Amino acid sequence: MRALKNALIILSLFFTYQSSIAQIDPLEKVSWEFSVEQTNCEAYIIGKATIVDKWHIYAAHLPEGGFALPTVMELEKSDKYEIIGKLLEPKPEKVHDEILNEDLYLHSGTIAFKQKIKILSNKKFKIKGTYSFQTCDDIQCLPPYDDVFEVKVKGCKLDEESNNSEMSFVLNETVNTDSTEKIEEQATIEFPKNKTEQTTTKKSEDKLTDKSLLTIFFLAFLSGFAALLTPCVFPMIPMTVSFFTKQSKTRAAGIRNAVIYGLSIIIIYVLLGTIITAIFGSDALNALSTNVYFNIFFFLLLIIFAISFLGAFEIVLPSSWVNKADSASNRGGLIGIFFMAFTLALVSFSCTGPIVGTLLVQSASIGGMAPFVGMFGFSLALALPFGLFAAFPGWMNSLPKSGGWLNTVKVVLGFLELALAFKFLSNADLVMDWHLLEREVFLAIWIGVFGVLAMYLFGFIKLPHDSPIQHLSVGRTLFGTLVVIFVIYLIPGLWGAPLKLISGFPPPMEYSESPRGFGNTASTVDYIEGTKIVTKDISAFLDIEDGLAYAKKVGKPVLLDFTGKACVNCRRMEERVWGEPGVIEILKNDVVLVSLYVDDKRDLPEDEQFEVEENGKTVKITTIGKKWSHYQSSKYKVNTQPYYLILDENGNEVGNGSADYENHGNVDAFKEWLEEGLKLYGE
Repeated sequence: MRALKNALIILSLFFTYQSSIAQIDPLEKVSWEFSVEQTNCEAYIIGKATIVDKWHIYAAHLPEGGFALPTVMELEKSDKYEIIGKLLEPKPEKVHDEILNEDLYLHSGTIAFKQKIKILSNKKFKIKGTYSFQTCDDIQCLPPYDDVFEVKVKGCKLDEESNNSEMSFVLNETVNTDSTEKIEEQATIEFPKNKTEQTTTKKSEDKLTDKSLLTIFFLAFLSGFAALLTPCVFPMIPMTVSFFTKQSKTRAAGIRNAVIYGLSIIIIYVLLGTIITAIFGSDALNALSTNVYFNIFFFLLLIIFAISFLGAFEIVLPSSWVNKADSASNRGGLIGIFFMAFTLALVSFSCTGPIVGTLLVQSASIGGMAPFVGMFGFSLALALPFGLFAAFPGWMNSLPKSGGWLNTVKVVLGFLELALAFKFLSNADLVMDWHLLEREVFLAIWIGVFGVLAMYLFGFIKLPHDSPIQHLSVGRTLFGTLVVIFVIYLIPGLWGAPLKLISGFPPPMEYSESPRGFGNTASTVDYIEGTKIVTKDISAFLDIEDGLAYAKKVGKPVLLDFTGKACVNCRRMEERVWGEPGVIEILKNDVVLVSLYVDDKRDLPEDEQFEVEENGKTVKITTIGKKWSHYQSSKYKVNTQPYYLILDENGNEVGNGSADYENHGNVDAFKEWLEEGLKLYGE
């Protein structure tokens, strides 16, 4: 990751120098005016930047270690005044850069930066300062620009200082770029605290390992190894490596050809992921994760894959495809090797197809480049053995012989796919509120699936393609024991145990026949109209207006929670963090929780439906979920869940920034964020 960032920085510098050669003056894109707003002994030094259309500058306060250069406005130190607090700026636009894999914070139009000072002199004086910025559009960045400025400040009557200590200036979030009038001061806040400052070094490291694309890569890599151990692929390793080493004139040529063969496998599967992304679009795939029809389709698809792996039938491609690819592999050279790899992909489809299909389904819930990354991880694991065993043929002597154990691997994968299938059915059930697959039913299905898997591993059950078992291997016995332990762990969940190891997979505790556990029907929460129990007797309003009205009534801040019924990380946050000591007390007593479900499929009343412009198209908002999804993306420029904000009773952010699962997915981090918000609200 660090190497990638360095490479991108070099590329950025290259384009910067190209821009320099073109001699584009940054001041042609961004013009600055400096002024003073003063009330006796306190003043704000204001830098007003006017940015031409389609260009932007970066925010003044950026996360550490990022690619962007922050906008800077600094005052020289002097004994005539004291600098108070940080540089203030309007709320920036948050944009995620897929290439850098980081969030960028941008300003466009006309904006104002303000630095508060306390005046210590009763005579007029000048304040000197420096400012710097870098401006970019969607194609290029101009060289960073810096210059000096100077403003005049009046002296103050020091004996009247106390009469003006409550002076407060606030910033306008958006400014009409055509206006040359004084900037209207309406709302708000200092830029949210840098997320890096909110977390420890360990949490920063966790941020890297929790990235969705990195997760899908490792899952895909493990899936590739699982596919490698199936009857369709494993026997091909010694056959293919032997072919290359025997047919090549030298050992080096054999290694080279085997490496090309492995690279061809990677290209074929990566091309598949690229095509999937191109057909559906990077954003469309993410929408599938909450789509009822696609979740039901995925459920049926995985059921078919599972039954195939269990031995009922094989999923095969037309033989004509295999024959044509096989004949093309006889051409020799690079083209012949490529078609040999393509033939392997076709022949092994009955084993790899279900795994690849499942992987693409999982990638759909992430979207973006996930299918591409997933296919790369899968094919890399599949291709590695061919290159390594060609380079070190002696290693093949240590490979286990093909046999019944390969079918066992295939059957185990079938049981895993069967269990995973019900997660997609659960998603559809949650979104539609059918209550067909409540928590107890879901857990009963998993207990049954993994219980039968344990019986299979210990030899009590045999399937059609199994070989006779003379004795249990050590590995099979240990794995079977692990499955039994997992089944025992699941059983208390039927009576209300939280099951934190699998949090996010079963339906939430409240989506249950007995939400507070078997035999415990009493709630410790007084019912408030317009609320529902979310988890652990924590109640939430389901409408922002209702929540704000209640917050005004009781004098508490609002915890705004953008969530989803089928959101796995939302459930993990609620089950692993919200119910823990130190957090649950705040959620129950100190804030008014408002949970807005972006995948709520219930229709809005006709008089509340409306139309909006999205990506140049007119879209009609007809459901509750679409209403809150549009509200989140239009107001906060974010469309991920969970996403948390603390607001005052008027709906303004208190200034501690946002929280999410990636950076606040543990008790300490989320509690610290909550406490900081409560402190700012009370000031």
